Amino acid sequence: MNRTVTPGPIRLHHHATVTDDQEATRAFYEDVIGMPLVATWAEKDMLFGAERTYCHTFFALADGSALAFFQFADPADQALFKTDINFTPFRHVALAVDQGTQDAIRKRIHEAGYREPDTFVLDHGYCVSLYITDPNGLIVEFSVDHPDVEKISEERRSSAREDLARWLAGDHTSNNTYR
Repeated sequence: MNRTVTPGPIRLHHHATVTDDQEATRAFYEDVIGMPLVATWAEKDMLFGAERTYCHTFFALADGSALAFFQFADPADQALFKTDINFTPFRHVALAVDQGTQDAIRKRIHEAGYREPDTFVLDHGYCVSLYITDPNGLIVEFSVDHPDVEKISEERRSSAREDLARWLAGDHTSNNTYR
């Protein structure tokens, strides 16, 4: 099948959500996870018909992207823009790490007192993931790719549309042979 590829995004810039506690968020991401706080923007803007005062923090990933968090000075703005996270493990941010980094994060999580159900490990076959729920209710996944990730990725890429069409047509047979 001949597919035209159009230019797309080059990388994640940041993923943002609202926090009720910038310091608890900083302590979690910087002290426990190991993602440095690289920017704090104190802002005042006309947004959605009113002047809003807020703090916007960024915690860096190695590729220059970031996880970002907003907190508003006015409690009414905070309530208006609060990120409503309905708890489900299927809504999360997944970050790639190597095995040493995942092990170090797992150790720091344990030392910080996090236990199930706030943290768990799942072997997907094509990667092994450590999940942790942050102080804001956001689930963050730290994934270590399978040693054959390039082969696996090419296999899935070559049949992605056909696999989707098969599943949508009602054939829900697993194609994950790596577990």
